[in-house]
Amino acid sequence: MTSEPDFSRRDLRRLPKAHLHLHFTGAMRHATMVELAERHGVRLPDLLLSTTPLHLAATDERGWFRFQRLYDAARSVLRDEADVRRLLHEVAEDERVDGSGWLEIQVDPSGYAARFDGLTAFLELVLDAARAATASTGVGIGLLVGANRTRPELDARTLARLAARYSHRGVVGFGLANDERRGSAETFEPAFRIARRADLLLAPHGGELLGADSVRGCVERLEADRVGHGVRAVEDPRLLELLARRGVTCEVCPASNVALGVYPTVGDVPIRSLLAAGVPVALSADDPLLFASRLTEQYETARLVHGLADTALAELARHSVRASRAPAAIRARLRAGIDAWLNRPTTP
Repeated sequence: MTSEPDFSRRDLRRLPKAHLHLHFTGAMRHATMVELAERHGVRLPDLLLSTTPLHLAATDERGWFRFQRLYDAARSVLRDEADVRRLLHEVAEDERVDGSGWLEIQVDPSGYAARFDGLTAFLELVLDAARAATASTGVGIGLLVGANRTRPELDARTLARLAARYSHRGVVGFGLANDERRGSAETFEPAFRIARRADLLLAPHGGELLGADSVRGCVERLEADRVGHGVRAVEDPRLLELLARRGVTCEVCPASNVALGVYPTVGDVPIRSLLAAGVPVALSADDPLLFASRLTEQYETARLVHGLADTALAELARHSVRASRAPAAIRARLRAGIDAWLNRPTTP
């Protein structure tokens, strides 16, 4: 008598998916950061030298400041063109291992411009490095230009215009990151109007350090297509209805939410509540350099901690593809791969 094949534990690294919430420096391999620091004579803080995931109370401003200082220190190891090209190539390799066939990586050029001959020169370098990484790994890469909530709104408009210039030339979207408490959504409406007119996808952060009103501002004032994090939308049932009705995807990053003190454990991250309300969810890794957890681990959390069956995990992967700006051919290939993954039994 033969037993039925076990469909409940398919290899999550072989599940085709898109990765929609990943920051440029935060995507770097830890070993690469350490090696580049040694090469360029950069002294890193002890917390960065450790491979232990960070745990910071970033829900208060002092904790967020500490997190930002660590991110800035990591960014300081990127000193020349070769470093940027290496980072993008290795990120694409890691995405391929995780089953990601399409990556949308967010970068704020103003954080690198002084060292790389200006905003435009740096963005063009990243775009060229992304094309080269795609050619060598097969992983498609689109860029989101990200503005910084802690900087003047005029700077955001400058970045939006820069992103608009490269719309359909490798830049697929426009974002807004950093401490939500330092800049409300409505402040950045002019920048997002520029990006919208250029047919860029709009993906501001919201609903991480602040509650549901932060998410609502992103949706109603900035007309967000996706919201970075968005998890605290569960605090407002009417907002959940709005997200579901408009099809706004929440880029949920479980490891990040715990490391920054948004939720005490990964089991508290409200993945099931968002899905039950009909809100699309795209699991993402945010800053694996700092949180020591890449894309597959987020799916493993959904399986092992939240108890999602493989059919539900496949639907999460479909959410990520639908919410992406991947070219039609890549989207079709990923969707077909997801169906094939579900039809493939696990090896006994």
